[in-house]
Amino acid sequence: MSSLAWLEGGGEREEAMDLTPDLENGIDVYEVCAGCHLTEGWGKADGTFPQLAGQHKGVLIKQLADIREGNRDNPTMYPFALPRAIGDAQALADVVAYIAKLPMNPENGKGEWAEGTPEFAQGAKLYKDNCVQCHGDNGEGIPEKYYPRIQGQHYLYMLRQFEWIRDGKRRNANPDMVKQIKAFTDKDMQMVINWVSRAPVPKEDLAPSVDWINPDFD
Repeated sequence: MSSLAWLEGGGEREEAMDLTPDLENGIDVYEVCAGCHLTEGWGKADGTFPQLAGQHKGVLIKQLADIREGNRDNPTMYPFALPRAIGDAQALADVVAYIAKLPMNPENGKGEWAEGTPEFAQGAKLYKDNCVQCHGDNGEGIPEKYYPRIQGQHYLYMLRQFEWIRDGKRRNANPDMVKQIKAFTDKDMQMVINWVSRAPVPKEDLAPSVDWINPDFD
């Protein structure tokens, strides 16, 4: 697959992107997702489930559509992503609009190397040399190109996905990224993801505390 093909719309993804979301229905649909991703959309710091809160709508739609269409392997999530579980393209538009507006966990899972360590500095260099063009200076992503926001994401989740992409095991990975990181060693991977896990998230995008409870499910 070429990078242009990866960016192409069409099908359910394009349909969902063009629809006007209904946030009230988005709450209802999200009840299916909350069992794993939690009512706050924060996932789990152990990397089992990613943080979804604050992610770009287009990224969420693309990943959901890819899973539904069999373009991304996720056997755990697959039955919960199907139309019979959450609905049609309108339901996708509704639920991702709801997720995107949720405040993010102010204490995401982080790697072991704090600022000031050699590993942190090397991770910053690796990021600047290999990742900044697509994911932005602080991991904010590029919504219109479906490049995800990775700032604030859990370290262990990102590490697993990075390894699968590097090793050619994630079928819907952007081919440009596969080529870019192919030569990364395991230590390179750990250092750059450590840096990303510690990249600053704008304060206005964060929940006020780790004790925040989603009032829609309170």
